[in-house]
Amino acid sequence: MIMSLQPSSTDGALVVFSGGQDSATCLAWALDRFSRVETLGFDYGQRHAVELTCRDTLRDGMAALQDDWKERLGPDHTLELDALGKVSDTALTRDTEIQMTESGLPSTFVPGRNLIFLSFAAALAYRRGLRHIVTGVCETDYSGYPDCRDDTIKALQVALNLGMDSRFVLHTPLMWIDKAQTWQLAESLGGEPLVTLINHESHSCYLGTRGTLHAWGHGCGVCPACELRKAGWTAYEALRESRTSGNDSHG
Repeated sequence: MIMSLQPSSTDGALVVFSGGQDSATCLAWALDRFSRVETLGFDYGQRHAVELTCRDTLRDGMAALQDDWKERLGPDHTLELDALGKVSDTALTRDTEIQMTESGLPSTFVPGRNLIFLSFAAALAYRRGLRHIVTGVCETDYSGYPDCRDDTIKALQVALNLGMDSRFVLHTPLMWIDKAQTWQLAESLGGEPLVTLINHESHSCYLGTRGTLHAWGHGCGVCPACELRKAGWTAYEALRESRTSGNDSHG
């Protein structure tokens, strides 16, 4: 069932939009709630820069799904943050092995990435007159990155509002749900067409692999991002089959 909501605010929103499953779901979430939605992507020298090429296809696909989404979808912005890639010695910005480090974090952790992204997002939102900032960070089903935690986002919201004398609201619609529930959220927002769009056109793989389209989407299938996405899709499929079976039994 497609859940359509009236915009909860006349204020506009800026979605931190990488081109991945989570940010694509967040874009649909924002389009369902705000009367004006803009998107922001970052080119920071990431190995999986192919994600940036997915953004236009996802935006165009969502605009085609619902007329009101098309009317609400505003401009896209891309910022180059080469400096972040230069100061980061990680598996996302270097051709190195993905593994756990002595700190207990995976080598894909880019220190300060979300702090920097959201600071730039707030600066852009300030200029564009947008109050709401939406990001797909999550601490339920993730790789343990400390800058994805709810406490971090709440603290950053306070700092941004103090530093810019503003009233930004940082929205994290995925914070307390896992990957299977993220697929369910997409289904509730745009039905099967949105699920298919995100499955086929978004990119999560850390190695930047597209190639074969698996049941859960494109990717190498072995990196942490692919494993999370694959496990989430499998769980979502099981939930969907269970729901279908339940409906059939009451038919």
